[in-house]
Amino acid sequence: MFNYYKLIENKYIILSFRMILGSVFIFASIDKILHPDAFAEILHNYKILPDILIYAPALLLPWIELIAGSFLIAGIFMRGSVLILNSLLLIFILAITINLVRGITFDCGCFSTIPGESGSVYFLLIRDILLLIPGALLYRNYMKKRR
Repeated sequence: MFNYYKLIENKYIILSFRMILGSVFIFASIDKILHPDAFAEILHNYKILPDILIYAPALLLPWIELIAGSFLIAGIFMRGSVLILNSLLLIFILAITINLVRGITFDCGCFSTIPGESGSVYFLLIRDILLLIPGALLYRNYMKKRR
């Protein structure tokens, strides 16, 4: 019988999940760090946060992505990094879903602050859900080791 748990606890699978998730967040942070004003405009277009609360996340979020992604790849502060990145993914999924339900079209600003480069909103939602899978497995793996 196939042992699913043995597969997801394999050190090479865990390493590949770390590299994938960490790399995605590092790559996603670069353009936002370089263009915080454009990223603030993207956050404004989500129409979730009040205007006064836009600039703090626009400045901090990319750095959190960069640091947590880097830590995950480097193999340090793994539990915290996985928890932060999974939390961000859940927030992104929630924000995209809220705007889908509202019928609001927007650029996600995920990897680029250039308007029109985000692609389909449904693709963004599916992508973030798929990224949450290795994130959840990493979280399960690192929390299990804590006990």
